[in-house]
Amino acid sequence: MRPFSGWGRTQPSFAASVTPASEADVADILDRSTAGVIARGLGRSYGDAAQVAGGTVVDTSGFARIGSIDEGSGEVTVGAGVSIDRLLARSIPAGWFVSVTPGTRQVTVGGAIAADVHGKNHHRDGGFCSNVTAMRLVAPTGARTVGPTSEPRIFWGTAGAMGLTGIVTEATLQLMPIETDQVVVDTDRFANLDDVMASMVAGDAQFRYSVAWVDCMTTGANMGRAILTRGDHARRDDLPVNLRVRPREAPSSPKLRVPITAPGGLLNRASVRAFNEAWFRRAPKRRVGELQGIGAFFHPLDGVSDWNRLYGPRGFLQYQFAVPDDAGETVRHAIELLSGSGVASFLAVLKRFGPADPGPLSFPIEGWTLALDLPVGPPQLPGVLDRLDDLVAGSRGRVYLAKDSRLDPRHLPVMYPRLGEVADLRATLDPAGVLSSDLARRLGVGD
Repeated sequence: MRPFSGWGRTQPSFAASVTPASEADVADILDRSTAGVIARGLGRSYGDAAQVAGGTVVDTSGFARIGSIDEGSGEVTVGAGVSIDRLLARSIPAGWFVSVTPGTRQVTVGGAIAADVHGKNHHRDGGFCSNVTAMRLVAPTGARTVGPTSEPRIFWGTAGAMGLTGIVTEATLQLMPIETDQVVVDTDRFANLDDVMASMVAGDAQFRYSVAWVDCMTTGANMGRAILTRGDHARRDDLPVNLRVRPREAPSSPKLRVPITAPGGLLNRASVRAFNEAWFRRAPKRRVGELQGIGAFFHPLDGVSDWNRLYGPRGFLQYQFAVPDDAGETVRHAIELLSGSGVASFLAVLKRFGPADPGPLSFPIEGWTLALDLPVGPPQLPGVLDRLDDLVAGSRGRVYLAKDSRLDPRHLPVMYPRLGEVADLRATLDPAGVLSSDLARRLGVGD
């Protein structure tokens, strides 16, 4: 047995760990388990989705093959344990990019499917699983190949289901053609939340990628001031002559590392307020056509290894919710609640979502999503989060299970009204309930 925890470094539990090398190995693990099995990639789920107390954690690193990229279609078949980082190291020099990437490259393809991850382009290109054409799934009742048109019930039931329908071993992805490793970026600074949200809605059709950093520490007329960055992949002709010689290079490895866990209380209301003020003032009021590398634009935190240690020994949680377009005022109410509570959010990210994927547990719904990084420690934090839950559920919204570590189970069927479909699918694929996780036990997912 060894300890496992999520990226937020909270709620650790102990489980056995195995690294299968074949689907037969996975089937054998599922057949022999009596205490729960869950797959785990690089451990970037923030909460307890990839751990199972007293059970068996399946390390997917043994499924590490990257196939050849089809030069005509851009399809590639990869093992579930392949990280987006490794895939981009192969695909960018060949002129291809993943169609959807979250805010870090350090996630596996299997994990991206389990969470149906989204990026800055959901309003244009949907979620990760919208760009998966097939996958291999090993469940207690057997292994099979599924896709959006071949056994779609199983395919979409697996998208966003946090590993509870089976263990993905392989997937075929549809990549996006690119000419360069640069992004043409426009940056705008907004004095308040209303202005940035209006600009984001107006830009839905114009920009492929869009994301706003929001200051949750301000109140009054400047409540929710923000920095909005939007862009698209640069064409070769957009580059200066010196960059056209080698126009497609993969992002480099991190140059910085947090060597120790920071002292408790380092990220407090005063330090976060000071950082936010400096960050906002540093941003240009408006800048158009800036070239940024793929790593800097899509994965800025990947430049620092082990950045989660900055939150101190008690760790942190990320609270991410989505609400429909007509409930956009919920974003305002959430920021008002935070700014008035004394709880400091070091990172607040606002994005637009397009139409939802068909999966019953896929997180995005058409509208808005706000993600908040919150240090564990302030005594008022649990109460604030409970109020946020009530606010989101009352707005026909939902929280992201890949980030969750403390949701009240009574909210789950309200936020995910198609839970019954997940239970029916699990009864077909896993009638004995072998697949489980600390998250599933805590929330009763699929019961």
